[in-house]
Amino acid sequence: MSERPYVTLSCAMSIDGYLDSLEPARLAMSNAADLDRVDDVRALHDAIMVGASTVRRDNPRLLVRDAARRARRLAAGRQESPAKVTVTASGDLSPEAAFFTTGEGPRIVYCPRDRAADLGARLGHRAVVVGLGDGCVTMDALLDDLGTQRGVQSLMVEGGGTVLTQFLGADLVDELHLVVAPFFVGETGAPRVVGPGAFPWTASRRAHLADTRQIGDVVLLRYALSDRFGLLDAEPTGAGRSVAERP
Repeated sequence: MSERPYVTLSCAMSIDGYLDSLEPARLAMSNAADLDRVDDVRALHDAIMVGASTVRRDNPRLLVRDAARRARRLAAGRQESPAKVTVTASGDLSPEAAFFTTGEGPRIVYCPRDRAADLGARLGHRAVVVGLGDGCVTMDALLDDLGTQRGVQSLMVEGGGTVLTQFLGADLVDELHLVVAPFFVGETGAPRVVGPGAFPWTASRRAHLADTRQIGDVVLLRYALSDRFGLLDAEPTGAGRSVAERP
C-alpha cells in the first residue's frame, strides 16, 4: 500500500440527496442493521474522520461499538477503536466534545498553521493539533501527513457535506459507500451530501458500481472510485498497525 492512506467515504442520504434536515435533532437516515454494518467497516480502518461542523452539530463518539470487534482489534495489536481525525478552518472546537473525551485512541486535529498554537493550547493533551497550509487545509496535505507522519494506512471519512465534497472533488476516494434512505427531506438549506464542484466522475467518466445491497428498508451502493479499490479487503485481518501521535 502506498504511503497515502486508503480512503473509504461513507454516508447516508435521503432519496433527494440530503444528509439531514434542519431540525435540531439529527434525522436518522439509516437503520439498526446498517449501523451495525458501518460499525464493522469502522473496525477495519486505522482512522475515522469527520469535519468540525459534524463534531459541533452531532457530537459523535466515533467508536467501534461491538465488543467482539473491539476484542479482535486488541488481539491484533491495535487499539479498540480507530484514531479520530477532524479538520477545522476556524479552530472552533470544544475540548468537552465527545470526539475528545471518549475512547483511548489518538485524536488528530488539522487546522491552518496560524491557528495551531491557540487550538493546541485549548485542547491540551486531548488531541494532537497539526497546522497545515495558510488559511485552509487541503485534503491532499492532510492525507500525506496521515500517511507519512501518523502511520495511518486506511481512513474512513463519514462527513459532513463539506468534507465529502473536498475529498470527492480532489479525486482522493478509493471507495464510496452510499446508503439511500426511503424518504425525502425537501428542505431548502438542509445539508446535502455534496455541494457544487468539479467532480472527476461525469457522464463521460462514470463511477464503477461494484456492489448493491438491500439492508432492511435502505439500499447500500458501493462504488469503486480508484484502481486501489478492494485493497483494504485483501489485507490480513490480524495485521497490527500503529498510529503515531507525533505533533
